[in-house]
Order: sequence, then C-alpha cells, then structure tokens
Amino acid sequence: MNLSNNVGTSHQSAFGRHPVGMARLGRAAARCRLRIRRTALRGPRSDAGMSTAEYAVGTIAACGFAAVLYKVLTSGPVSEALQQLVERALDAAS
Repeated sequence: MNLSNNVGTSHQSAFGRHPVGMARLGRAAARCRLRIRRTALRGPRSDAGMSTAEYAVGTIAACGFAAVLYKVLTSGPVSEALQQLVERALDAAS
C-alpha cells in the first residue's frame, strides 16, 4: 500500500479511499489517547444521579406508597385513633 501520493488528501484503508487527511488522523488519534489517559486518571464515573428509567420506577413506587399510606390513614381504626390524638392535644392546650 503506497500512501506517498495521497499524503494530506486521503488515505487508503481496507474499505477504500477516504477523504481524511493524514494530519487529521494523527490529531484524532492524539485526542483519543488524551481522552483515555484522562479517564484512567479520573477513575470510574460515580453513579450519583438517576436515569430516566430509575426516575419512572421511583415515581411509581412513591405513588404506590402514597396510595397504601392513604388507605391506612383513612381506615376506621386508624382514623379514630388520629382523631382522639388531635382532640387530646387540643384539650391539653386549653
């Protein structure tokens, strides 16, 4: 493969000629090496945030928990107990 005639205008690969200069290929390779080195120095990324799917699951779980809590708090025995608690608190304040 003779690239001496194509220097600066294109390069030959297994897939044919590509209109990419050899200098651009060198710069792209250098950027790739820098990105790899930066990533290696920085270490693995932390999973501090949630993705969209995790937000959806979290929202559904929160809605389910709220529905269960509402049913428990509006049930007969719990509602009576809360009402008595509030009445005792108001009686103690006066």
